[in-house]
Amino acid sequence: MNKQKRIEIFTRLRDANPNPTTELNYSSPFELLIAVILSAQATDVGVNKATAKLYPVANTPEKILALGVDGLKDYIKTIGLFNSKAENVIKTCRALIEKHRGEVPDNREDLEALPGVGRKTANVVLNTAFGQPAMAVDTHIFRVSNRTGIAPGKNVLDVEKRLMRVVPKEFLLDAHHWLILHGRYTCTARKPKCGACVIEDLCEFKQKRDYME
Repeated sequence: MNKQKRIEIFTRLRDANPNPTTELNYSSPFELLIAVILSAQATDVGVNKATAKLYPVANTPEKILALGVDGLKDYIKTIGLFNSKAENVIKTCRALIEKHRGEVPDNREDLEALPGVGRKTANVVLNTAFGQPAMAVDTHIFRVSNRTGIAPGKNVLDVEKRLMRVVPKEFLLDAHHWLILHGRYTCTARKPKCGACVIEDLCEFKQKRDYME
């Protein structure tokens, strides 16, 4: 895929959604961090339902730490893998208090040192909370990047690095959100909605004719 085609793709995605953002509900970098940790192998809708009950009671490292693992589990038990997530969140809260004065760090190294925080989670926080260009490649972005030809790669790190290299700079900050939302609602896994896709004529997916309505 050439540069001009990528520019047109992201121009259309921007025109359709000028101010994209995460579908996780949050009001601080800390709330976002916890929500992203909880969202692993879970839906944003499910996480939002849990945090809607948790955050009015505890939305700082100190307050969540005070709940303890068992107390936190009561709020997040509807989320998959809640046992291990509760352990990680409590450990992360303790680390934030002991090493970062209760503040969420704004750099990759310190974020990835937190329990339960991998590269993808760090990228979401860096991009969404701190406005840094980053690509949190989840299953949606991996699929869209490969299927469309925007940034094909064999694994998530390959796709992340290629996206950071080939996405035009003017779109880099929001590209992560556009690609996730496109994969979540249009370029879906089993049956992509090619006939309703704003970039259908630019996409290099070889089987798209099979999904035209």
